Amino acid sequence: MLKSALLLIDVQKGFDSPLWGQRNNPEAESNITALLAEWRKHGAPIIHVKHCSVSSQLPLHPDQPGNAFKDEAAPISGEPEFTKSVNSAFIGTGLEDYLHENDLGSLVIVGLTTDHCVSTSTRMAGNLGFDVTLVSDATATFDRKDAGGEHISAEDMHRVNLASLNGEFCVVKTTNEILKAIN
Repeated sequence: MLKSALLLIDVQKGFDSPLWGQRNNPEAESNITALLAEWRKHGAPIIHVKHCSVSSQLPLHPDQPGNAFKDEAAPISGEPEFTKSVNSAFIGTGLEDYLHENDLGSLVIVGLTTDHCVSTSTRMAGNLGFDVTLVSDATATFDRKDAGGEHISAEDMHRVNLASLNGEFCVVKTTNEILKAIN
């Protein structure tokens, strides 16, 4: 498992804003932190992706304080960072080239949000031929409304997206499953 690169997607302060609404999985960051600590302990590859919104009104815009990585998941020296302005970590970032150049064919993905950037990046990684594990309890999302205005809870959004990805674009595992496989 530690031969896989740990790919942290959009673990940014801006997702703490009330603008996004009700969120599921309040333990996502602590699970991300546990995985990050294990990867660092073993000197395994870690990659950070940051969303830079094109709208100056959103918390993830580069001029907003919410654009910063969350303290518990901030990169340290030597950990590469890629920035994006779309949902995919692979579009316009150089991430795919970096993975190929460093012979990193396997990814463990964590981050925010399950149904947007995490899902899009997981789908693209799978389609590009990478072996992907998505950590179910190290990602989270927010309540949504469907096209008819019906409320969909964050937990339902999360579960449905994980179900859609599992077996087709990735294998979904928990933090404990990953940590047990390492130790």
